[in-house]
This record gives sequence, structure tokens and C-alpha cells, in this order.
Amino acid sequence: MQRTARPFKSRARFGPRSSAQWFALPAVLLLGLFLLYPFVDVLRFSTWDWSGLSAPRPIGLENYRQILQDPDFYKSLRTTLIFSLITLPPFILLSVLLALALDGQPYERGIKALLFLPGLVTLGGAAVAWYTLFSPEYGALAAVVPVPRWDQSVGWALVLIMLFTLWRHIGYGVLVVSARLKAIPKALTEAAAVDGANPLQTFRFITLPLLRPALTFLVVIGTVLTLQSYTAVFLLTRGGPFGGTEVLGYYLYKTGFEIGRLGYAAALTVVILILTLAFALAQARLLREER
Repeated sequence: MQRTARPFKSRARFGPRSSAQWFALPAVLLLGLFLLYPFVDVLRFSTWDWSGLSAPRPIGLENYRQILQDPDFYKSLRTTLIFSLITLPPFILLSVLLALALDGQPYERGIKALLFLPGLVTLGGAAVAWYTLFSPEYGALAAVVPVPRWDQSVGWALVLIMLFTLWRHIGYGVLVVSARLKAIPKALTEAAAVDGANPLQTFRFITLPLLRPALTFLVVIGTVLTLQSYTAVFLLTRGGPFGGTEVLGYYLYKTGFEIGRLGYAAALTVVILILTLAFALAQARLLREER
């Protein structure tokens, strides 16, 4: 009796989903190698009394207890929060105003490219250029107009760092707001105009509520960036004058590499990471509520 040939059935153990997971494995391994392993090492270092030159001495959670009692830590945290408060409102306001002014204009793409260009310049080169331009003594701008002595005034030093930060990131903010503006249906604004709403009313009751997710995103991302600010302070003011611009990032650097308390600096790194993650979780929650 002749048997009918059965169709071949693959008995492969790995389906498409398993294959995709195997393809993702190299990226996961690299992520663990360059992120997870250093973080575990930082946690280990944070339990040491270690200068980097002498033998480490385990002290448990003593570094964290000292952080809670460290007035310099709270001073740098307060400076960081002040820097956030004077930087975020202009950043959000300018991003919205510029995006609205450029929306639909024939030169929109060119202006956006120019605004985004500072973010592509290396941070070190940009900071050196700003210092050369705004130096009160020999800066190029000082030869034309009087430049405030920001090297002797905490307020003017914070203003300088704020302007530098805005110059670096305003292009990103404009792109985020502009992308959200493009997603607003024109039919809504046209219907509001037909109903007799003026441009200000249209912006207040239609455009602004629909821009809220983009504004929430910029607020939280900007806050996280200010918590991690370091390079601009290091290159422009070195934490001065009188320690008035010593943000958390610079205090971490000074503690670890100038004072030589690497174990304490590792504990500061963990604390700053926890603060940053708290804001990141707040970002995820706010964005989820806006959907």
C-alpha cells in the first residue's frame, strides 16, 4: 500500500521571536558591560574610604551618612535647583515663542538648522569660545560693550551659564515644540476662527492644551539635564566665584579628583543617580497621564 507523503514540518526550537531575542543579545551584553558593571563597581566603591592611592578600607554606609550631614552637598544641591529655576522658564518660553513664530514660514527649516547647530559643536570648544568672547578683561565683546564682572559676582556667573545652556539647547526645544505643532489638525484652528475666536483665544484654548505633552517633556528633561550639569561650570567658572556656581556635578568632580575622596565621590554619584531617576520616573508618570 502506497503511503501519502506528509508535508514537512519544521521542528526548529527557535521561532521568530526567539531569533529576534538572539539578535538583540549582543546589544544587551554591551549594555550590561558598559552600564551595569560600572554601576555595580560604583556601589562597591561607595562603601570604601578610598583616595585612589591608598588601600581601600570598607566602612559600610558611612559615606551616605556623611552626605546627609554635609553642608557643602546641600549648598551644591541648592545651587543646582536655583540654576534649574532660572534656566527652565526661559527655555520653555523661548522654545514655544520661536516655534510659533517659525511655523509655516518659508525660512523655517533654515532658522531651525541654525538654532540646532550649537548643539552639534563640541561642548569644550563652545565653552572656550564663550569664555574668550565674554571675558570681562580681554574678551572680544568687552572691547565693544561693557561686560559685567561675572568672575566676581555669583549672580552674573549663573546668568552666564544660563545663557550658555540656552544657546546650546534652545534648538532642541524648538524642534520638540514644532513637531507637536505640526501634529495639531488645522481644522481645529480654522473652526475656532469661524466661531469668532481671535488668535490669542485660539492659542489659549486650543494650541496650548495640545502642546502640554511637549511642554511636560521639555520641563522634565530640562530638569534632569540641570541635575547632571557639570562641564559648562567646569570650563567657564570652575565653581566660582566664591563657590556660588558649584552645582552637584562639579561638587562630585571636586570631591573625587581634587580632594581625593573617591569613595565619598562614588556615594555622591549614587545619590545623584537616585535624584535623576526620581525625576525620570516623574517624567514617565506625567507623560503617561498626558496620553
